[in-house]
Amino acid sequence: MLNFNRDPVYDRLQFPFETAPDYGAVTEIAPGLIWLRIPLPFRLDHVNIYLLEDGDGWAVIDTGISTSAAKAVWDGLFAGPLQGVRLTRVIVTHHHPDHIGLAGWLCQRFGAELLTSQSSFMSSRVISLAPQDFGSRHYFDFYSSHGMSAEAAGLVAIQGNEYLKLIEPLPRSFLRLVMGDQLVIGGRSFRVFSGDGHAPEQIMLYCEDEKLLFAADQVLEKISPNVSVFAGEPNGDPLGHFLRTLRLMRAELPDDVLVLPGHRRPFHGLHMRCAELEAHHEERCDRIRAACAQGPKSAADLVPVLFTRELDPHQMSFAFTETLAHANRLVRRGEIVPQTQAGKVFFVPA
Repeated sequence: MLNFNRDPVYDRLQFPFETAPDYGAVTEIAPGLIWLRIPLPFRLDHVNIYLLEDGDGWAVIDTGISTSAAKAVWDGLFAGPLQGVRLTRVIVTHHHPDHIGLAGWLCQRFGAELLTSQSSFMSSRVISLAPQDFGSRHYFDFYSSHGMSAEAAGLVAIQGNEYLKLIEPLPRSFLRLVMGDQLVIGGRSFRVFSGDGHAPEQIMLYCEDEKLLFAADQVLEKISPNVSVFAGEPNGDPLGHFLRTLRLMRAELPDDVLVLPGHRRPFHGLHMRCAELEAHHEERCDRIRAACAQGPKSAADLVPVLFTRELDPHQMSFAFTETLAHANRLVRRGEIVPQTQAGKVFFVPA
């Protein structure tokens, strides 16, 4: 889930490609670099896929989710504009199903090697080996202990995480990408970055010679990436990790890179967008701090403070865990504190 908020900075970003490719079509970004889109069954209805010429074949960055509609678009591409293309490597930026869902399917189809972070590989393996855990009592208790009603907690624990199962089985081996690595793809050399907050060890690739940044879901135009607390780490600080990654990118990368994101359009204006995302999350922390000043608030109480529209169970799972991420950030900063009353967690001013 992503936050569909109109950002002032959006009007100041520069978009070298005003329109995105239709499903089944491709757009050339640069010689040996192709952009295409695969459909998603969500409000955010697509994921960006990039192909890089790689010797006598092409390396692909991200894959789409495992649905019949996504596979049909891939089949159409391989029968049409990508006819005769051989995939040499499948590079996955992070473990979310819209990015890794068809990695195993493409690897098997072409005998291609999988490259990703260890966190992405292991997270997907855990989900595939124990999918029933995501509807378990542990998840129900997580939502319930933070103020969600028993009925809502039951729905969100089961329906809210169903999308995690839309992943094809991965290969049993992979090549690990680590922060600071150099990865050569065809005639291009990339520096490997990894970010946290949206997903553990999310992989980004930067080509200094051409100022290309494959940014995954770390920075997007117009919408902000979901930053959520994981039920297995209920007191974690993913928002702190996300903001730290944004600061690292502003310090380590030039402003004039072409940002090639996981969703929506490529753009110029990296530093501006990073600064806007930082300000966006600070404003949301302000809202939570002000709400807690009016009396003890559970995470469930705080969801409508940040998300004002009606949410289905899938959307609620993201909204709830993102709200908790902002509360946990304020706890880490010593601005609010958690208190437990009758088995429920509430946040009050420090």
